[in-house]
Amino acid sequence: MMQIKRFITHSLGASMVALCVSSSLFAQESDGYNANSIRPIHESDQLYKTRVWRRMDLEEKQNKPFFSTNREITQVMINAVMNGTLYPYTSDSLNERMSKEQFIENLTIPADGPALSEDEIAMGFGQQEEAQEDDGWGGGWGDDSSSSSGQGAEGTAVESSASTSEASASTNNLFYATDVTILEIMEDIIFDKSRGRQYYDIQSVTMILPPEMFPLTGLQKPVATFKYMDLMRVFEENPEIAVWVNPYNDAKHLNLKHAFDLRLFNAHIVKYSNPEDEYIIDKTGGDRRSALMESLNYEYNLLEREHELWEY
Repeated sequence: MMQIKRFITHSLGASMVALCVSSSLFAQESDGYNANSIRPIHESDQLYKTRVWRRMDLEEKQNKPFFSTNREITQVMINAVMNGTLYPYTSDSLNERMSKEQFIENLTIPADGPALSEDEIAMGFGQQEEAQEDDGWGGGWGDDSSSSSGQGAEGTAVESSASTSEASASTNNLFYATDVTILEIMEDIIFDKSRGRQYYDIQSVTMILPPEMFPLTGLQKPVATFKYMDLMRVFEENPEIAVWVNPYNDAKHLNLKHAFDLRLFNAHIVKYSNPEDEYIIDKTGGDRRSALMESLNYEYNLLEREHELWEY
């Protein structure tokens, strides 16, 4: 009888331990908070949530402070990836990291440029580099380092030029940070019922090369996606260059993190959650004017919904 009681007691104890462990693991896996949010809101406090994608054109006047000379936000992002302090991702799902080699490949200028016509070739287009290399005057005009090196031994000159080309190949074939003029922002619009306020919870930022960089195809090219929380950390760690430049008051420049918190950027909605996972431009059959009107209408409906919740 005593052995049966001990067996039952031992079994119950083991079951309780297993139940506690499993419940703690379940709580860690689904604690109700978004791991990619800087200021997460528990799902039980969310009255509604809508995910939208916004297109931020860095060449727009309102966005110029994010894209000031020598302080471009894209340059900060590229430098952080190159020195290993920022991890890129393959998509805004943020599930798969992108290798540094793939990131560099996405920034590499394609070798197939637009073909020249016979008239353009006859006029001398595309032959500028050959003329500079062999123009019969010992290199370029004026003080040129290649002409001075050419006065030495022939083998030395060839070796130095080869090493220079290898060293600069990785940078000369890449797009500049000023060429990346589009940022796509994915964010959740959440109304917190416990605080009675609507929040904009940015999840990721994607760098995109505009269609102007690819005249043959006319298609934009995503470079990489970054976690918003990782970007904010990088901006805080680089206060000298991660600067939102105030065009009206030099004493009131801001860190890019604070500029995003204050939503000083302009970015219109290009996509919202839908079963087909389509962009607005796809829903309008490629009509850009209709897509813009649909985007503005959706934005106004979001504001109206927040206003109506305050009414009640």
